[in-house]
Amino acid sequence: MKKVIHIVGARPNFMKVAPIHRAIAARNQLQQVLVHTGQHYDVKMSDVFFSDLGLPAPEVHLGIGSGSHAQQTAKTMVELERVFLEHKPDLVSVVGDVNSTVAAALVSSKLGIALAHVEAGLRSYSRHQPEEINRVVTDRLSDLLLTPSRDADANLLKEGADPERIHFVGNVMIDSLLASKERADQLPVLKTLGVEPRGYAVCTLHRPSNVDDPKLLGGLLSAISHVASRVPVIFPVHPRTRKMISEQGLGSWFERSPNLRPVDPMGYLEFLALTSQAKLILTDSGGLQEETTALGVPCLTLRENTERPITVEQGTNEVVGTDPDRIRESADRVLDGQGKKGRIPEYWDGRSGERIADLFARFLGVSEDARRAASA
Repeated sequence: MKKVIHIVGARPNFMKVAPIHRAIAARNQLQQVLVHTGQHYDVKMSDVFFSDLGLPAPEVHLGIGSGSHAQQTAKTMVELERVFLEHKPDLVSVVGDVNSTVAAALVSSKLGIALAHVEAGLRSYSRHQPEEINRVVTDRLSDLLLTPSRDADANLLKEGADPERIHFVGNVMIDSLLASKERADQLPVLKTLGVEPRGYAVCTLHRPSNVDDPKLLGGLLSAISHVASRVPVIFPVHPRTRKMISEQGLGSWFERSPNLRPVDPMGYLEFLALTSQAKLILTDSGGLQEETTALGVPCLTLRENTERPITVEQGTNEVVGTDPDRIRESADRVLDGQGKKGRIPEYWDGRSGERIADLFARFLGVSEDARRAASA
């Protein structure tokens, strides 16, 4: 039986891999190996997501941990080369734009193993973002370019990608959201936090460009504190962000703003329960821009650009940058009932994992007859 290796490293990867793994398993056409690089190694940032999403325990856990971009990528490449030589996959599937993604792309390409990139073609056109470099390199090396939106197709064609390599499959992360929302709605997260539906905001910050600069981070916290003067702001604090707030002496913002409420990172279902009923989301996350569009929740993206423009063109997202005054003004508009309305983009329908599973089978030459024989 042909073999696919899935690479996950950071928690946004898990939501994208889970529907693909589930759809392939249901067809019983391909053998699967799940490799967790350990790029996110905190239990709340990683392991709990496997149980929340119904993913099996990884067959391989590399335990890479933190480090500079070069260190993390290099360590991952060394370990993945060993794994690929041992398991001899016919296809390596990578998702997103983290260091584990580009590391797997480089190793599989050098070993002559076919590569599929799920979420291909997204571009911010800012090389100051390490993720942008990861996206561009991974797409150049991939045999299958699986795009979440039509604008991603256009980006790849503009860069000279072979049209036969490009496949519009839709947003696989929305598969996980739609499959999980009913379970998330049963959790007592809002009651535990003491907030009412549509009566609070949620904030996430984790990008180094936002949290590593004391002046910039202080300005963001001042703007978020303004929001907290109007509604409670639940702030699941990323480990990197918590470390920077402590080192830079910015914890006083929480003391001065009792409604700005830092909490530990949440599992997938808990966080979905929280975000789905918020009045406003403030974030520098890419995936949350998409989830808020699917949920119909207004989102303010605290960055100067986005690689997911469809969430602005069709969804509920506004890119407001990092200027505190602009953030305050935009947040006030939302809280005053003038939040951006949106619609669900094409193929954000919960079936992207099935489309990808079918595509992998065709690419690897697995026929329906072979599937029936394997099931017999």
